[in-house]
Amino acid sequence: MHYAITAQTVGKRYNRYHADRPRTIMETALWGHRRMKPIEQFWALREVSFAVMPGQMLGILGHNGAGKSTLLQVLSGVVHPDEGNVQVRGRMGALLDLGASFHPDLTGRENVFVSAIVAGLTRREVERRFDAIVEFAELHPFINNPVRTYSTGMLMRLAFAVAIHTDPDVLFVDEFLSVGDLAFQAKCLSRIAQLKANGCAVVLISHNVEQIQQLCDQALWLEQGQVRAYGEPNGIANQFADRMAVKNQMQAFRTYSKQVEIRTVRLWDAQGKPLSMIHSGDAMTIELDYVSHHPCDNVIFSCSISDEAGQIYCNTNTEASSLSISLDPGTGQTRLHLARLDLPGGSYHVNVGIFAAEWSIAYDYQWQAYPFQVHWTPNEQTFLYPPRQWEIIPSPSVKQIL
Repeated sequence: MHYAITAQTVGKRYNRYHADRPRTIMETALWGHRRMKPIEQFWALREVSFAVMPGQMLGILGHNGAGKSTLLQVLSGVVHPDEGNVQVRGRMGALLDLGASFHPDLTGRENVFVSAIVAGLTRREVERRFDAIVEFAELHPFINNPVRTYSTGMLMRLAFAVAIHTDPDVLFVDEFLSVGDLAFQAKCLSRIAQLKANGCAVVLISHNVEQIQQLCDQALWLEQGQVRAYGEPNGIANQFADRMAVKNQMQAFRTYSKQVEIRTVRLWDAQGKPLSMIHSGDAMTIELDYVSHHPCDNVIFSCSISDEAGQIYCNTNTEASSLSISLDPGTGQTRLHLARLDLPGGSYHVNVGIFAAEWSIAYDYQWQAYPFQVHWTPNEQTFLYPPRQWEIIPSPSVKQIL
């Protein structure tokens, strides 16, 4: 069986222009052509590869600006890649831009015919399916009104209804379900599942991690236009959710009350010496000096260790250890002792924070401000390096310990 969709090392490049680029002929004449030229080029997509079989669903995850919509535009043929190639087999149904295929001055009825014929149906086929399209969209009272009078949700319902009634072999859905009500979302998901069961290949952009896990056969995580992860949806969706939780936490903690401030953070090795590098499995102590400007009850101290990409490998806090901490005005110190740090080799950062009770206020938070290196000696590809011992038993009478 052939793949329904294949993408091989796809790349898409765009130009970036001056913010004060001339908009009129007069401005161009006054300022010259210099500002008309692009100041730089950037890659919206780079080295993106995957394949989708008929009857499979691929979920695409990524934060805003990661390249998700650009990828769907390339797959659907709206834009051409600058690198690599794309192959799509069969009739396409695409929901890329809400109501982009609709003319605002035409009625809903007229737009149904235009859109469905453009998608590959004959006029007679559209006539046979028209009632089913209107019934699915739940727009019978408004179908003869110009679509400029439709709400965003009405446009979405009509566009989705047209797309799924063209019998697509491949369906591209760009976050459309986020603008509908819950009942209609469930209806759309049910119909997508039906299409998938009938052999339609589906590519779905969604920020809903549970939706990706429940519906998709594989997942693709895009970050800055490149593939961060591709494969089994549960694990990738969980990684993406953890990454977004870290980003959301950082955005929430950009303003601090400063009732309690972090003054200094020091990293010590097992001998009490300052460290910038340890071996995997070594001990570490994280020492934090603070100053409290007011009395504070139920204070929470937090500490985590993350890599250069922001992935957290170790995360702990005093609340999780059932410590109740009250601070009087003045200076103080806390220490976190880690008996061993079984991390693979690489660059890491210590992140520290001080919070009010129930995490209601961030007094102070410092993210990736304290770097250190882990030296890696074993020739192994692993995320952890716990103490280990191999026992080889060649026969019942002989034991050899390695």
